[in-house]
Amino acid sequence: MKKFRFKIQDNIYDVAVESLEQQQLELNVNGKKYSVELEEEAAPSKKNIEVENDKKPTPPKKDVVASPAAPGKSGSTRITAPLPGSIVRIIATEGSMVKTGDVLLIMESMKMENNILADTDGCIKRIHVAAGQTVMQDDTLVEIG
Repeated sequence: MKKFRFKIQDNIYDVAVESLEQQQLELNVNGKKYSVELEEEAAPSKKNIEVENDKKPTPPKKDVVASPAAPGKSGSTRITAPLPGSIVRIIATEGSMVKTGDVLLIMESMKMENNILADTDGCIKRIHVAAGQTVMQDDTLVEIG
C-alpha cells in the first residue's frame, strides 16, 4: 500500500492506494474508500501510479537544489528528489561534466516544474531515472563523481 498526503487549497488529504489491478484503483481518502476506473491501464511499477490530465496547465518553473546530497558508491555524490513528483525532462547525460548550479533535470511536483540542480562539480556517473517516471522523496535521481 502506498500512502500520500496532498494539500489542495489549504485542505489536507491523506490518500492510501490500497490496490491497483488492471484499470481498477482502490483508494482510501481521509478514511473514505473510493473505487476509481482508469481510462488507460497503468503500466506496472513497484514505485508509482501515474495518472495524466489532458487539460493540465503548464506550471511555472522553479529552481531546486536536490537536498541533501549524500555520498554514493565510491565517493560519488547522490542527487535525491526533494519532493515526490514525476520526471518531466532529463537534461544531463551520463559522462558529461557539470558545475555547481547546472540544471540536471526538470521534475514536476505539486503542479510546479522544478529545475533540479547539481550541488557539486563533477562528471555524471549515472542517471537513475527516466522521463515520465514518478519518484518519491529521497529517491536517487543522479550520481555525480
